[in-house]
Amino acid sequence: MANVAFIGLGTMGLVMARNIIEGGHQVTGYDTDADAVANHVANGGSEASSPANAADGAEIIITMLPVGEVVKRVLFDASGVVEAAGVGSLVIDMSTINPVETDEIRDGLASKEVRMIDAPVGRTSEQAKTGNLLIMAGGNAADIEEARPVFECMGDTVVDCGGPGMGGRMKIINNLMSTVLNALTAEVLTLAESSGLDRNLAIEVMCGTAAGLGHMSTTYPAKVLKNDISPAFMIDLAKKDLGIAINLSETLGVPLALAGMAEAVYAQAQDEGRGAQDWTALYEMLRQKYVL
Repeated sequence: MANVAFIGLGTMGLVMARNIIEGGHQVTGYDTDADAVANHVANGGSEASSPANAADGAEIIITMLPVGEVVKRVLFDASGVVEAAGVGSLVIDMSTINPVETDEIRDGLASKEVRMIDAPVGRTSEQAKTGNLLIMAGGNAADIEEARPVFECMGDTVVDCGGPGMGGRMKIINNLMSTVLNALTAEVLTLAESSGLDRNLAIEVMCGTAAGLGHMSTTYPAKVLKNDISPAFMIDLAKKDLGIAINLSETLGVPLALAGMAEAVYAQAQDEGRGAQDWTALYEMLRQKYVL
């Protein structure tokens, strides 16, 4: 059983802290919202008067806060965590913040001989309630293993993302994909209905193709991730079809903000002589420019 400090008892944090309590750990909570603290106490937790008070005697200190600046204040300002955190104690920041800020926070804690894991979560507040979050952990493997019993109170999937700072980076990459896909999904369904299609039928069709199944689970493993860019579907054809969709949207007066940006990437690939390659070769093109 661990002594845990939990700072940030919002929609996610309150139920995450409750699940840690139900897992048999002692949890001292802090939040600027008195009602949230009262709910935490009703769940069986203890109340702290400040972040430092919460951290006093805690082996694990968890922060679940809205932005990086707040995380820094809670940790380093007067009455902050570092005033009371013991040498060798473990801070786990589960907030979704800029990875550059995570790196700065880790350096600041290390100067106080305090360890850190960045461990933002995936899934929703409903999964937070049931303890079924996906936890993206960035830190030393031994620290992640030490924290695992507490992680497993909050989530059913704990992923070691490959070292300090990698949990935060994984979360941002994941959210980039999902948030942009959300906007694209909204635009596509709007165009489908505007063109006279039955929305449910359009969804049914797209759920049977890469449109709905996702490139990461269909086209990429079959082609570019195997270093095979021989065409199953050529970039030239993809750009042609994208152009038709853009033309249709203009005819119907339904703007497609993302389509024009995608068209520019396909045009770049054509300009580089990749028109006859598989459409997944877009990844190879960008990777050669910015990774290799």
